[in-house]
Amino acid sequence: MPKLTIEKNLFCLPWTQTILGTHLEGKMNFMALDWLTRVNYDPAMIGICVNRMHASSSAILSTGEFSINVPSADMVAVTDYTGIVSGKKVDKSKLFDVFYGELKSAPMIANCPVNLECKVSQRVELPTNYFFIAEIMNIYTEDRFLTDGKPDVKKINPFVLTMPDNRYWSIGECIGKAWHEGISIRERLKQEG
Repeated sequence: MPKLTIEKNLFCLPWTQTILGTHLEGKMNFMALDWLTRVNYDPAMIGICVNRMHASSSAILSTGEFSINVPSADMVAVTDYTGIVSGKKVDKSKLFDVFYGELKSAPMIANCPVNLECKVSQRVELPTNYFFIAEIMNIYTEDRFLTDGKPDVKKINPFVLTMPDNRYWSIGECIGKAWHEGISIRERLKQEG
């Protein structure tokens, strides 16, 4: 079957849905964030992309700190709300029980299963966005979200966003183990080769 070209901004991979926490002019602010990725292993670093016009960009430029809060699927409505209204006009901090770790400009949401406390190390200016690269200073969770001391995706119950259909999806069943499922192919090709 022949491949077709489609419009470039019809990105078809799902994004993990999170909530960005910042301090804006001395006040807490939260924004739905799904443009993020891990960028380094050691030190642990994450990259986030935020529109230059958003209040959260101004906050990060001012403080150099932010949090990434991973909501569970039962938080879909409140997460979506944080992306609908601007922190310049609405105080979204009233929606959450908030706590702080070591960084005083990185408010974290207590009812999110996982919270990352981040300090900016680099900023890339893009045509419409800033790409902030930050070191993950601490990760916070609760024992109930762990299995054998490690985060358990089934217990955390995160959700993803797809575009251009603008839908949220829950995580499905495990379909395999990374760096394991391909071993049989590697072994077969070694024997054939």
